[in-house]
Amino acid sequence: MKTYLEQYKPGENVEEFFLVKSAVIRTANSGNRYGDLVLADKTGEMAGKIWDLNQEVLPVISALAEREIVKVRGTVTEWNGTRQLKILRIRLRREEDCLELSDFIKAAPFSGEEMYQRVMGFVESIKDTDYMMIAMSLLTEYKEKLLYFPAAMRHHHAELGGLLYHILRMLENAQAMCGVYGFLNRDLLLCGVMLHDIAKLEEIDADRFGMAQAYTFEGQMLGHIIQGIKIVDRAAAELKLPEEKRIMLEHMLLSHHYEPEYGSPKKPLFPEAEILHYLDLIDARVYDMELALKNTEPGSFSEKVFTMDNRRLYKAKEKEE
Repeated sequence: MKTYLEQYKPGENVEEFFLVKSAVIRTANSGNRYGDLVLADKTGEMAGKIWDLNQEVLPVISALAEREIVKVRGTVTEWNGTRQLKILRIRLRREEDCLELSDFIKAAPFSGEEMYQRVMGFVESIKDTDYMMIAMSLLTEYKEKLLYFPAAMRHHHAELGGLLYHILRMLENAQAMCGVYGFLNRDLLLCGVMLHDIAKLEEIDADRFGMAQAYTFEGQMLGHIIQGIKIVDRAAAELKLPEEKRIMLEHMLLSHHYEPEYGSPKKPLFPEAEILHYLDLIDARVYDMELALKNTEPGSFSEKVFTMDNRRLYKAKEKEE
């Protein structure tokens, strides 16, 4: 069963069930009202537009709540290089449809508890007591949220358990980097990886299905980099971390976006901070590439990937046996 819009070509008809992430009635420049929906399934999300708000459709839109499952019929269109769904008919799910919300939630490939235990295994491997204690303290404090939280509002790892999945893959890559570059301070690098996005848990308002609702007030005002420094500063004071270690950890958080336009006022000033930035970038980009190519036919190009400068990625032909 096709369920993700990018599997359809423009002009193709769609008749499927989707999860409603948001549904609002907007007014176009022409003055006409239209329904603006974000629809999702396990593989991703898409925009849906209802241009004809007739008496049959309006009650459905008014009755829609977030996390509702609907059946839609429509046609795939393309606008500004992105596919979207022109919805012709829509209805709420019925009891006889026998659908579960869990069938429509995009999630990391491992459970939150399994990923958390694997991350804690890395924590316990840290030999430096100061770095081990601050990582242990904060990951324990935020465990409940970590088990389900996404890593972003819309882009990389925006899924159930996405933040833990992102941290875990970065830790595995960091371990390999330390094997290649033996001079690195493994304990510092691992601790920086574990804490670099810890304030996403305070920046984003997300539900237990790993779906981000909006940015929190403090998240809007400060952003997770500054929020993260506040969290580390508070924990470091409680644990009486030496000043140099506290400042180096805070610098890793401050510089991990690298450029001022992405929120980092300082660029990395030591190797572990530099590597943290690239580990973060690699995992985010590989995630987006993997997602874009998942529904791409071998020997063809994907749709434009917004997070990668609107590149269309190529999927190699399958190897012959």
